[in-house]
Amino acid sequence: MEGEEFYLRYFVGHRGRYGHEFLEFEITSNGRLRYANNSNYRSDGLIRREVYVNDIVIDDIKRMVEESEILNQDDSRWPDHGSAGRQELEIKSGNEHICFVTSKIGSFNDVQQSHDPAGMRVLT
Repeated sequence: MEGEEFYLRYFVGHRGRYGHEFLEFEITSNGRLRYANNSNYRSDGLIRREVYVNDIVIDDIKRMVEESEILNQDDSRWPDHGSAGRQELEIKSGNEHICFVTSKIGSFNDVQQSHDPAGMRVLT
């Protein structure tokens, strides 16, 4: 696992009464962790942070991705994003690359009622 290219990005957001609100983070194999949170609730604004983490953290994230088997999933039966919002997960690990886009999940019931509850449970 060490030394291979790794990239993970997660995004969840929606457009609503307070405008475009979202949470996004990404982490790269060089240890850069970026975070962004945009909320207009109570006139809050965009928060951006960037830090660097060590190889132990990167290796642990890679381990969690591998153990979750998310790279083996297929989002073709997952709900399309709609008015409730969307979430995205992109992972590059070695020669593997996935990019999932689905609706924002509001509850465990949303997962259970989807066409692929087992795959959605891996995502959540």
